Amino acid sequence: MKSLQLIRINHFFNLRQCLVLLAALWLAGCQNVPSTRQPSVPGKAPAPEKPAAATVAPPAQPYALLKNASWTDVPGLANEDWAASWQAWLQSCQGLKNKTDWQAVCQTALTVRAEDPVAIQAYWQQYFNVYQTQQVDGGQQGLITGYYQPVLKGARNPSSRYPVPLYKVPADLITVNLSALFPELKYKRVRGRVQGQSLVPYYTRSEIEQSQSPLAGNELLWVNDAVEAFFLQVQGSGIVELESGERLPVGYADQNGHPYQSIGKLLVERGEMVASEASMQGIKNWGQQHPDQLRALLDANPSYVFFKLLPAGLSGPLGALGVPLTASRSIAVDPFYIPLGAPVFLASTYPNTQEPLQQLMLAQDTGGAIKGGVRADVYWGEGEAAGKLAGAMRQQGQLWVWLPKTFPLPH
Repeated sequence: MKSLQLIRINHFFNLRQCLVLLAALWLAGCQNVPSTRQPSVPGKAPAPEKPAAATVAPPAQPYALLKNASWTDVPGLANEDWAASWQAWLQSCQGLKNKTDWQAVCQTALTVRAEDPVAIQAYWQQYFNVYQTQQVDGGQQGLITGYYQPVLKGARNPSSRYPVPLYKVPADLITVNLSALFPELKYKRVRGRVQGQSLVPYYTRSEIEQSQSPLAGNELLWVNDAVEAFFLQVQGSGIVELESGERLPVGYADQNGHPYQSIGKLLVERGEMVASEASMQGIKNWGQQHPDQLRALLDANPSYVFFKLLPAGLSGPLGALGVPLTASRSIAVDPFYIPLGAPVFLASTYPNTQEPLQQLMLAQDTGGAIKGGVRADVYWGEGEAAGKLAGAMRQQGQLWVWLPKTFPLPH
C-alpha cells in the first residue's frame, strides 16, 4: 500500500560502494519489511516474543513452514458464520483476482450464493487445501494481538489548538529494494536520503520533530495531540475529524526506515510501570503526569510513519493488500510465511477472557512487528470500543491457512 521509490543503485554509487553501504545500513537495523503501520500491539506497547532457539535458522523460501492438515483439525469450524466471512473473502478477491495463483478460485467465488452457508462451505472444501502454520522451532502457538482505526481531532492548517503535524512522504526519502540485488533478502528494504555522494540513514523521530523540522512545508494535516499522533503511527491509519465535521481518512504511506522501539517496554524497564499497565491508555496517563518527560519518551522510538489521504467513503482502512479492512475479519500477517490475501482460520481467545475466538479471517494486511509463522494482528474496527479490544488483546493462538489446491508451495 505504499509507493516505493526504487532507484537504480549505480545512479549514485558504483556497485562495490553500494554493496558495502547496503550491508552497513542493513546490519545497523535500518531495514524494514513493507508494512502498513508500526508494530501492532495497539493500545499495548509490544513486548518481544520469545525468540526461536539460536540454532534454528529461518527457512530460505516463503511459505516453507506451512504443513499439510485436515479440515477436521480446525477447531470451531462447525460454528463459523460463513456469510460474515464470505464478504471479507470477496474483498480479498478484489486484491487477488489478477494474480495467477488466485484467479480461478476468485472467479468461481462470484458464482456462489453469498447467503447459502452450505454452498460456501462446499466451495472451500472443493477448491482449497488447509495447512497449519508453525514457528521455525516447530511450535504451533503464537502471539495474537489487535489494532484499530483511531479518530483524531484536526485541521488543514496549524494553530495553537492544532500544533502537531502529520507529514506526507518526503521527496528526499529513498527506498532500496534489497531483493533486487539479493533474492534471499525478499521483503527487505533500506531507506535513506542522499547527502553529497552518499546514501545515509533518514532522519529519526527526534530530528523530524525538532522545532526547526527538516520536513517543514511537507505537512499533510495538523492534529491537537502529540501522543494521539504517535499512536496513529502505531496503528498506521485513522480518521482526522475537522471542526466542520468533515472526516478525512489517512493511511500509511511510508516509513523512515528506523526500527520501532517500544516506549511501553522502556517505561517498564525503568520501573515507571508494571507490564500490565503498559497499555496505550497507561502510556497516555503517564504522559499527562510527566509532561516534561513526554517528548524524550516519544523520541526514544526513532521510527516515524508518513501518511497520505485515502479516498472518502471506504468501508474501512486500506490494508497492504489494497482492499478495505473488515472489522473482526481482517488480520495482519507476516507475508513471508502466509500469502497476503489468504483465508486464515484463527483459534484463540477474546481479549482478557477464556472465551474462544475461533473464526475465519483474511490476511489483508502486514505490520512491522508481525513476524513469524504463527503471528497475527486482528483489526477490530474504528473508534473507542475497538481501541479497547485492540489494546487488551495479547493472546496465544493457532493459525490454519487455506490455499487453492493449485497453489505452488516449496517442497
